[in-house]
Amino acid sequence: MPNNPPRQLTLEIVSDLVCPWCFIGLRRLDIAMAMLGQKHPDLEISQRWRPFFLNPDTPLEGEPYLPFLINKFGSEAAVEALFQRVRDAGTPYGIDYRFEDIRLRANTLHAHRLIHRAQQQGDARPLVERLFVGQFQLGEHLGDPAVLANIAEECGYPRGDIANYLASDSDSELVRTMERESRTWGVRAVPTFIVDRRIMVPGAEDPAILVAAIEQALQASPAA
Repeated sequence: MPNNPPRQLTLEIVSDLVCPWCFIGLRRLDIAMAMLGQKHPDLEISQRWRPFFLNPDTPLEGEPYLPFLINKFGSEAAVEALFQRVRDAGTPYGIDYRFEDIRLRANTLHAHRLIHRAQQQGDARPLVERLFVGQFQLGEHLGDPAVLANIAEECGYPRGDIANYLASDSDSELVRTMERESRTWGVRAVPTFIVDRRIMVPGAEDPAILVAAIEQALQASPAA
């Protein structure tokens, strides 16, 4: 008796690399994928990353991190309370946030371009993980093309090719267009998970919620 072909769907993850909740969302996504793998071993899920700009007016060279947040949230005490809330949420997922090491808030256009480039060659998940680690655990400035080229090389991409790509303007307008497109779909905050362009799950939700959304999409498109 021939084996049935695997069922396939696409999961698009809209996120920004300066969003600490997106890092938690990434780890919760991993748990959801493991749960789905056990329940639906015939299911293949293609993960695709889509850009989002939390603060599109951030200068390309970046801006001082803590002053920006104090201005946004009203006081240093309010910012520290937010930091602690995120630290507490990240701890169960092995994330040790080191906000004190972040000097500059990055403009993430180049980082999103790098992810887009990586996705043309395959799975960008390891690169995305490393970028979040760089942002929130190592204090690396993800707006700096040289830093991004180093991270890409660490993840197995040819440094010279990536450096040349980032030095150009290739795909800049495409990335901006993708970001605007996500907003037209109703994305207003990140992370947002979009299942087969059918179901939208906003927020770094419990893995079971994402599993339920994916199973709902499977029911809407039954296997042949």
